Amino acid sequence: MKKYTSILPIQLILIIAFVITGCSPDETQKNANTLGEKDQNSYQAEGIIAKSLPEISDALAHQNITSEALVRLYLARIAEIDKNGPKLQAVLSLNPNAISDAQESDRLRRIGNIKGPMHGIPILLKDNIEAKDPIATTAGSSALKDNITGRDSPLVADLRQQGAIILGKTNLSQWANFRSESSMSGWSSLGGQVRNAHMLDRNPCGSSSGSAVATAASLAAATVGTETNGSIICPANASSIVGFKPTVGLISQDYIIPISVSQDTAGPLTKTVKGAAMMMNAMTRDSQIDYTELLKDTALKGVRVGVLHFAEGQNNNIKNLFEEALKDIETAGAILIDINESPSSSKDVDNQSYDLLKYEFKDGMNRYLSSLPNDVPVRSLKELIDFNNAHSDVELTLFDQSIFIASDAMKSLDTPEYIATLKAVQKANRENGIDFLLKYYNVDLLIAPSGPIVPRVDPINGDVWPEFPGAGSMAAIAGYPHASVPMGTIHHLPVNISFIGSQNQDANILSYAYAYEQISKKRVSPQYLKNAEDIASIEKALNP
Repeated sequence: MKKYTSILPIQLILIIAFVITGCSPDETQKNANTLGEKDQNSYQAEGIIAKSLPEISDALAHQNITSEALVRLYLARIAEIDKNGPKLQAVLSLNPNAISDAQESDRLRRIGNIKGPMHGIPILLKDNIEAKDPIATTAGSSALKDNITGRDSPLVADLRQQGAIILGKTNLSQWANFRSESSMSGWSSLGGQVRNAHMLDRNPCGSSSGSAVATAASLAAATVGTETNGSIICPANASSIVGFKPTVGLISQDYIIPISVSQDTAGPLTKTVKGAAMMMNAMTRDSQIDYTELLKDTALKGVRVGVLHFAEGQNNNIKNLFEEALKDIETAGAILIDINESPSSSKDVDNQSYDLLKYEFKDGMNRYLSSLPNDVPVRSLKELIDFNNAHSDVELTLFDQSIFIASDAMKSLDTPEYIATLKAVQKANRENGIDFLLKYYNVDLLIAPSGPIVPRVDPINGDVWPEFPGAGSMAAIAGYPHASVPMGTIHHLPVNISFIGSQNQDANILSYAYAYEQISKKRVSPQYLKNAEDIASIEKALNP
C-alpha cells in the first residue's frame, strides 16, 4: 500500500520530540522503535494536551503555554502514537506551515492582537476539506494525491480569522464512505485503516473516523468532520467524544468534496460540548448567534424531552445505559415524554433516500472535479471510475466501487424524477418525521442512543454492523441539528446519547446536550486495548 508522502519526515519529527523532551535524536529514535512494546497505559495523554478545547484556550489566554509549544507537543504525540506505538493512522498529512503559523500567532498575542477564543488553537481537518496550505485534499484517494488547490474552504477561512492553526488533515473512510456498498469504515488507500483508540481492532466508524480518533487520542485540540448520514455522529459514538452535526446550510460547503447538496455539512468533534459550541462560533463567524451563550447547567429544567423508545434497539447493555441517562436528564429537571411508535415511513422512501444521494453525488462530484488543478488526473466521476480500474491494485484491493458506478448512471438534478425524490424524502423526514414528533408529543427535542457497540474491523466482509439504534438518519436526511454526547461504556467500548431538534435549533440542542454532560460526566479517555481479550474477564472466559 502506498503511503501518503506529505506526513512530516521522521527526521523532523525526531527533532521536534528532541526539543520537547530533551532527548537526543538517537534516544528519541530508540524510544520510537520500542513504542510498540510499551504497555498501553503509557499512551495516555498527559498535561495540557489531555485537556479540553476550552481549557486549552484558557491556558493560551493566561500565557501558561504558547501556541508554538502546543503545536510541537501535538506533533510529538502524533509521531508517538499515530505513526508509532498503537499506530492509530488517524492523521493523513501535516501542515508544514503549522509551526511558523503558531509563531506568528504568539507574536500577535504578545502585542495584544488576539483574534478570539480560538487564537493559537491547533485544529485538524478531515481530508475532504480544502485549506490553502501546501497540503493536498484527497478524500483518501490516490487520484487526488496532488490536489493542492491553494483555496480555503469558508469554514477554514473563518477558523483562521479566529486565529486557529491548521495542524493538518485527518484520515477518513475513502470518499466519505460513498464508494462501495461493501466498504470498510475508516479505510483509505492513502492512509490505511484508522484504529479505534479505545480498542484497536474495533471499527472507528466513519466517515469522519480520523477526526474522531484524533480528538479522543489528544492529537489536536479539536477536529472538523463532515456528515451526510451519520459520519460525525457515529465516529463520536465510537470514540466517547462530542460530535455535533449542525443544521444543513449553517456552515458553507464550498470547497469541501461533496456527496449531497441537501444533506452535507461540516461539524466539530471535540471532548466537550462547550468545545463544540466554540468551534461553531468560529466556523459560522458571520452568524449573529453565540453558541456558547445558552450553555448552562439548568438548560434542561422544565424542558419536555421526547424519548424515542422505538429507536433504542434491543441490546440490553445499551438500553441500561440509556435508562441511566434518562435518570440524569430527569434529575436535571427535564420532563420525559415516552415515544414508542416511529413516524410512518416506507421502504419506497428509504430507497428514494439512497437514490437522492446518488443523484446529488454525481452532480456534485462532476462539478468539484472539473474545478481542480490541471495536474489532478480525473475531471469527472466517469474518469474517477476509470482511474480506480486502472489502479485496482491500490484502490480496489478491499472493496469495489459499486456506488460510483450506480451514481454515474443517474440523471441530472433538473429532471422531474430528482425533484420528486427530493420532495418526498425531505417531507418524510421533516414534516412527517422530526417535526411531526415534536409537535404531536409537544416536546422540545428528541433523544435516543447514538449508535451500536462497534464491531471489529473486517477486511474480508467489509463493515458488518449489529442492530443500529438511534434516529440519526432521520436527522441527517432532514438536515436538522444533532448532538452526540458520551453516555458510558460497555466492556470499555463507548456508547453515546443523541439530542435532536428542528431546523436552526442548534444553539438550544447544544445547551440541552451541555446540561446532560454536566450532570453525567461520562466521557472516558481511550485505553488503547489491543482487543477484547485485553480485558481480564473476557480473556479468562475465552481461555479458561
